[in-house]
Order: sequence, then C-alpha cells, then structure tokens
Amino acid sequence: MRSGLGVHAALGAAGLAAFLALGEAVPRLGLVKEAYFPPTSRIAVALGDEVRDGAFWSALGDTLTGWALGLVIAVAAGITAGVVVSVVPYLRAATASTIEFLRPIPSVALIPLAVLLHGTGLRSVLLLVVYAAFWQVLVQTLYGIQDVDPVADETARSYGLGTWARIRHVLWPTALPYVMTGVRLAASVALILAVTAELVIGAPGLGARIAVAQTSQAVPEMYALVVVAGLLGLLVNVGARTVERRALAWHQSVRGEVAV
Repeated sequence: MRSGLGVHAALGAAGLAAFLALGEAVPRLGLVKEAYFPPTSRIAVALGDEVRDGAFWSALGDTLTGWALGLVIAVAAGITAGVVVSVVPYLRAATASTIEFLRPIPSVALIPLAVLLHGTGLRSVLLLVVYAAFWQVLVQTLYGIQDVDPVADETARSYGLGTWARIRHVLWPTALPYVMTGVRLAASVALILAVTAELVIGAPGLGARIAVAQTSQAVPEMYALVVVAGLLGLLVNVGARTVERRALAWHQSVRGEVAV
C-alpha cells in the first residue's frame, strides 16, 4: 500500500514539474506573448510579493469567511430540508416540481438581485454561495433517504421506534454517505461562487483582487492570485475528502479504500 502511494505521489510530482516547466518554456520560446502569459518564474516572484503583502491575507480571509459561513448555512439548511421533505407524508411530491424548477437556475443569474438587496458586501456573497451549495446537499439528502431499505424501516416501526428514533437509527446511517458526498460537492461549489461573486460584484476577497490586477495590467500578479485560488480549491477538496473518510470510517466503501 505504501509503495503504491509513493508511486502515485511521484507521478503527481512529475506531472506538476512538467506543467511548470511547460509554463516557463512556452512564453520564453515566443509561442505566446509574455504580456499575456508570463513565465512560471515571474508568476512565482509575483506570488512571493503577494504573500508578503498584508492586503493579500486580508482578502484571503474575506474569501474564506464568505465560503465557510455560506457552506455552514447551506449544509444545515440542506440536511434539515431534505429530512423534513422526505419524512413528512406527501411533502416530497408537493415540492418536487418546485425543487426541479429552482435547482437548475445558475447562481450567477442572481447577482443583480444580490446587489440590489445587499450591495457589494458579505451578504451578497452569502446569498450566492448558499443558493448554489444548498441544492448539492438537499438533492443528495433526498437521494440518500430514498435509498433506505423499506424492510428495515418497517421493522423499526414494528418495534415501536418513533419518528426521531427511525431517523437516527435507520434513515441517517443510510443517507450519511450521500450527505457527505453532497457536502464535498457543496464545499467546492461554495468556493467557486465566493470567488466569482467577488470577481463580478467587487465584494472584498481574492476575486476582487484578481479583478483589480487585471484592470491595472498587473498580469503576473493576476496569475499568482489565480494560482492561490486553485491551491485553495485543492485544499478544500482534500479537506472535504478527509472529513468524508473519517465520518464514513464504518462504511464499506471507505473500508474498501483502506484495504486496497
């Protein structure tokens, strides 16, 4: 197992090194203009300058604040709504058409509404983040509860378990793998919407800083901030997968991964 992980890590490092070398060579060879795509070395220098700037850390904190608050609200609302809709008789059928109508609406389409309601502050970012991430959690929760074995549910009823006891001992263990998938997807979507909202409406954060770098023709700094956003997305995904594995340590899928 350790040798397999070592090979995987080595291949990943080799691929990253090749990508960085390609990013250095392409503008140096004149295949693209350096004014539009600077070499990797210049981006690295710009990234170092950004890290030493206090305003960068303030922008990063603003982005993480909008992401974290929006994700927490979306997860809590999505799980609660999913359980209530699934447990209350006839509520699933009554809300199905509404959910299917609202879910495909892109969150970016709500940007004008967010600006009208809350201006360019944190509340506008939260509106877009929560709307986008909520559906990821809600839909997965609905699917998870729908996957509950009806025989197990009827057995719990026959033993006199109440609604909350059945939710805890029957519905929740079955739905949890789905819920964790929804949370992992919601974490990535929330970060995308947080940066997008900052980029488009000018809310404080990495997105706004990227927009300023673009308009001021600070191209290396712009790419450096894009790299930071990408690294942040990688960390969010790795963190979400780690939480998912720990929460589902008892589940067959995770135990199978560990065994392999």
